[in-house]
Amino acid sequence: MGGELFFADADSNYPDADFVIFGAPFDGTSSFRKGSRLAPDAIREASYNFETYNPYFDIDLADIPFHDAGNVDIPFHDAGDVDIPFHDAGDRDIPFYDAGDGYIPFHDAGNADIPFHDAGDGYIPLHDAGDRGISGNCTVEQAQAAVDEMVTRILSDGKIPIMLGGEHSLTVPCVRGSKNHFNDLGVVVLDAHFDLRQEYEGEVNSHACVSRRIIEDITDNYISIGIRSGTRDEYSLARSRGITYYSADLVEEKGITHVLAELSRHLDLDTGHLYLSLDMDVLDPAYAPALGTPEPFGLTDRQVLSVIRRLAPRSVGFDLVEIAPGFDSGNTALLGAKYVCEFIASAQASR
Repeated sequence: MGGELFFADADSNYPDADFVIFGAPFDGTSSFRKGSRLAPDAIREASYNFETYNPYFDIDLADIPFHDAGNVDIPFHDAGDVDIPFHDAGDRDIPFYDAGDGYIPFHDAGNADIPFHDAGDGYIPLHDAGDRGISGNCTVEQAQAAVDEMVTRILSDGKIPIMLGGEHSLTVPCVRGSKNHFNDLGVVVLDAHFDLRQEYEGEVNSHACVSRRIIEDITDNYISIGIRSGTRDEYSLARSRGITYYSADLVEEKGITHVLAELSRHLDLDTGHLYLSLDMDVLDPAYAPALGTPEPFGLTDRQVLSVIRRLAPRSVGFDLVEIAPGFDSGNTALLGAKYVCEFIASAQASR
């Protein structure tokens, strides 16, 4: 496993743990903003901000046996440099007010003696060497195989896997492993995007195809919440195949309580177990700006919290994906870490 940073209070050893966290640092098919390979450790670092006590459930994380298994061994995929937005306004004369002699123009020469390369309109390329202990090169299929091995082991040992992505393509092996262990599995995905493409940029296992792969290859006992982006073909496919989804507009109009009340009506009648996938871009960028593909007019942080609290008790697995931590000052990773804490507390409180 790569890396030495672990999720706060994940102090149990593996045999004693009920929940097992692992990181999957891969963003090889990310198409707009790369960097989600950096998210697992960013989320772990943010987790140290919080108290262990959860007043909503009257439960303490310090009393819950959970383990951080580190990052899966994914050979490093060189996805290129991470673009971090930077606006160079150039040099300009700034009026300065002197109470004695009036306005005196002065020249701001910028920061001295710090060389940097301006790559054009506002981007400084930053190279990330990947997670510690990860080397070589990797395809999305290899990354999925590594995740599949980890999830299969965790589920076989009677524990609940919690994956810190990484991009959303890595949800597919998590769902497949869960389906192999629980034949009555239902899948709930929180996402801004349909992800129903057959392929994207020549890759059938792209992050833009994850829901298509789940529905066609694993189970059609599937619901998505927060949808507000997709091609015309994706919307047509959802209608023609009767795929159940709740748009962000519907959540806003009806309320998240209404949506949650309807969920069980749309899942198969014999659904006894759920897999819950949280693509953080389901949130409005006001709450989570550091994302691979941010989409305005999304859900609020508390609406997503309501989904987690309602569904965690029935969930046999959980993932949180698509944070690109280089695009804010840490707030998105902070929110992601809190959601992980809430999932564990919610699931434990129902036992």
